[in-house]
Amino acid sequence: MHDQNNIIQKFSEHLFWDVDKSLIDPIQNSKYIVNSVMQYGFFKDWKLLNTLYTLDTIVEIAANNKSLDKKSASFLALISNTSTSIFLCYTTKQSIPRHWNF
Repeated sequence: MHDQNNIIQKFSEHLFWDVDKSLIDPIQNSKYIVNSVMQYGFFKDWKLLNTLYTLDTIVEIAANNKSLDKKSASFLALISNTSTSIFLCYTTKQSIPRHWNF
């Protein structure tokens, strides 16, 4: 567990700007960590995430995130050899689409 907390401290500062990194528990806060890194992390953060969790765990958490961007979902689908159809961001549509398509 001490090793995992050291890994948390190595993530980019902007990922966890709203919380004290020393209070993040890698087991209890796994969804928060995975979602933050997949949405806003750099490649170095991805590599750290991959040392913290298995690829299967990362895919499982990310697949249940409706707000995950499609690029991240496609990346995970490609490297894990899974279908993009398991990701909620691909299968769940907003009832009221956004005006601007970013």
